[in-house]
Amino acid sequence: MSVYDRLKALGIELPPVAIPAAAYVPFVRSGKLVFLSGHIAKRDGKPWAGQLGGAIDTATGKQAARAVAIDLLGTLHAAVGDLNQVERIVKVMSLVNSTPTFTEQHLVTNGCSELLAEVFGDKGAHARSAFGVAQIPMGACVEIELIAQVA
Repeated sequence: MSVYDRLKALGIELPPVAIPAAAYVPFVRSGKLVFLSGHIAKRDGKPWAGQLGGAIDTATGKQAARAVAIDLLGTLHAAVGDLNQVERIVKVMSLVNSTPTFTEQHLVTNGCSELLAEVFGDKGAHARSAFGVAQIPMGACVEIELIAQVA
């Protein structure tokens, strides 16, 4: 099954690449690696704001991370032209806007990691880091960046 068939089965339409909010580009390709800049969680086209451990619980944070993964896939499609050319998702780094006592950043980030596994199968298994941070641009609850290896 192609990546696009899996996306369709999941009811996912890829969004267009978001316009950067600062002085950076959405992606850089270097050899077989594609580096995607951090994407913040959005809901209804606006930053999905809030802190985990405060106004946002882990389950909702996981939904936000899944939404980020969909945006990352849209950018990766724009960078590569065909998601079936992805040989491996290499690394995911997740920043979770957290209260000082919140310790479930890894569970929030699973929202992204699990979707990548659903879409890419074994090629979606990746190395990962998940950090709690005091704040993310525009008050977003989650920001995630990704590195992929492509054909």
